[in-house]
Amino acid sequence: MKNKRLEALSNWLIEATISDIQDKFATSEITSKDLVLMYLDRISRFDYSGCSINSILEVNPEALHIAAALDKERKEKGPRGPLHGIPVLIKDNIDTHDKMHTSAGSLALANSVAAKDSHVATMLREAGAIILGKTNMTEWANFMTTGMPTGYSSRGGQVLNPYGPGKFEVGGSSAGSGASIAANFATVAVGTETSGSILSPASQNSLVGIKPTVGLISRRGIIPISHSQDTAGPMTRTVKDAAILLTSLASKDEQDPITLTSGELATTDFSQFLDLNGLNGARIGIAREGYFDYLSEEKRVVMDQAIEKLKDLGATVIDHVVIPSTKADWTHDVLTYEFKTDLNAYLQTLDPSISIRSLQDVIEFNLKHEERTLRYGQKLLEEAEATSGTLIETTYIQALEKDIYMSTEQGIDYTLLEHMLDAIVFPNNIGAGIPAKAGYPSITVPAGYTPEGEPVGITFTGTAYSEPTLIPLAYSFEQATKHRIPPVLHEEK
Repeated sequence: MKNKRLEALSNWLIEATISDIQDKFATSEITSKDLVLMYLDRISRFDYSGCSINSILEVNPEALHIAAALDKERKEKGPRGPLHGIPVLIKDNIDTHDKMHTSAGSLALANSVAAKDSHVATMLREAGAIILGKTNMTEWANFMTTGMPTGYSSRGGQVLNPYGPGKFEVGGSSAGSGASIAANFATVAVGTETSGSILSPASQNSLVGIKPTVGLISRRGIIPISHSQDTAGPMTRTVKDAAILLTSLASKDEQDPITLTSGELATTDFSQFLDLNGLNGARIGIAREGYFDYLSEEKRVVMDQAIEKLKDLGATVIDHVVIPSTKADWTHDVLTYEFKTDLNAYLQTLDPSISIRSLQDVIEFNLKHEERTLRYGQKLLEEAEATSGTLIETTYIQALEKDIYMSTEQGIDYTLLEHMLDAIVFPNNIGAGIPAKAGYPSITVPAGYTPEGEPVGITFTGTAYSEPTLIPLAYSFEQATKHRIPPVLHEEK
């Protein structure tokens, strides 16, 4: 950087938390405009060149101007709250009504600018956050085909894991949100999850990821897969930052009826649940059967050490708890049927200049540009298009009923009640499927690294709206271990 003052602060910027930044704002050591410039410098050196993480699709051209306006507001009125002037990256399936596009990684929507902000973007702007840019993602949130690498999109190409570019899987589908925050390209990010898409890239990039209860954050203005399972959520470097971001995102939205079930949590300050002794006296069940089997020996060692740490911190650990529905004959039928209905409804809201108005239009666009769009095919898109789009099929209704029953009464809730647990522990995102089908929350936290340096996450899962229970567990573990270390990035020579 040519700005010597900012260059001197460049080392401080790495791993800077929301609180760290607000402290420097308060003493006028830096401004929001300074902060945006510093992050843009890192993006230019490491995301678009150097090790080329490829995590960000585009930067908000108004970011510096928004930052300057927020700096002025701070001087005149004081900060709105902890997110005032904080740069946030959001996934490319979250609508913003500005000069950025929202495409879900698809070339079919590469020129689409949303007619209005998503509820998520609205809440961020109201909190004083700066939406710095849109992150690359697995195309159509990894519901396009089978065999597509996580983090790949036809619009943006392949996102790399900063801990081992081209070596370690980056996780999906919120790959860009995960890789960018791991690499310190912004303070925090927002991802989305249908099943594992926050937890996977968070654990693979040594981050904290909160997949909230479906209903805590409005789904309005997010390119959908499934109204039964979709949710946005925080992806950050610390539990405290995740709690702060979650506080700003959570709210009731009359246009998204599921949010009306969130009760007082819609206006809760989740940072009040940051308890250093949160694990002391907690009852934690370890779901090994059907989950730990997928781990390499190196990752199993990391998880076993993490479990011993839970005990050291005062938790009662019930090992080998068995979730009755673990080996059920699970399908993705609910997603297949809901995708067509939900996507068609979203596409109808696009600006008239966008010719893509239905799932069938997407499929036909891809066929016309197959060299660029169908590197891995579009099997799941075609399967969804083959449904009626009316959600009246017996197969769908029976699958929905089964998913709800087996994930709750014969899944998470059964296991929690059977062993009187506060939470169930899974490795990485391997147990994401059952709570995803239930719409239940999970929080993943860095648990350590393999000898090769690949991150491993420990994930705490609970029942509906149990975020106040999960956050202290995650915070207690994080603060006692402080496993996260930033990746080493290399510039162009």
